[in-house]
Amino acid sequence: MAVTTRRLDDIDRRILRVLQEQGRIQNNELAERVGLSPSPCLRRVRMLEESGVIERYVALLDASKIGMGLTVFARVWLTDQRAETVEHFTEEVERLPQIVECHLMAGDCDFLLRVVAADLDAYRRFQVDHLTRIEAVRSVKTEIPMQRIKLTSELPL
Repeated sequence: MAVTTRRLDDIDRRILRVLQEQGRIQNNELAERVGLSPSPCLRRVRMLEESGVIERYVALLDASKIGMGLTVFARVWLTDQRAETVEHFTEEVERLPQIVECHLMAGDCDFLLRVVAADLDAYRRFQVDHLTRIEAVRSVKTEIPMQRIKLTSELPL
């Protein structure tokens, strides 16, 4: 995938807005919605894909309907912040599918993780059996959300 920087015009932004809402929309319908004929619309979508603006297409799943109804946020502190320690931790995180987001933080903790699990017991087992066993993990503090107010993958354009 090419990693080029490209300036987005109004038509690109319209295309991206529609694709964020309906990733499986047919090109003819997309072209109609953004005010282009099908061929130029398809060329623009291909350019957005090739430039890396569109990373990939995915299906968004309802976690509760596949038995992963609990989401927690885990703040992780490492024993040190040496490059090797951070790299080891991130490699281990990549291997754990329950961790759906991982952010290296500036501030109080070293990492912030979003973790999904079937329920609180399943998360606790995951924390004990996997997360805290990663070498150099000093401490984990778990935050349990009471209610999800907003969850979106759409970026403002």
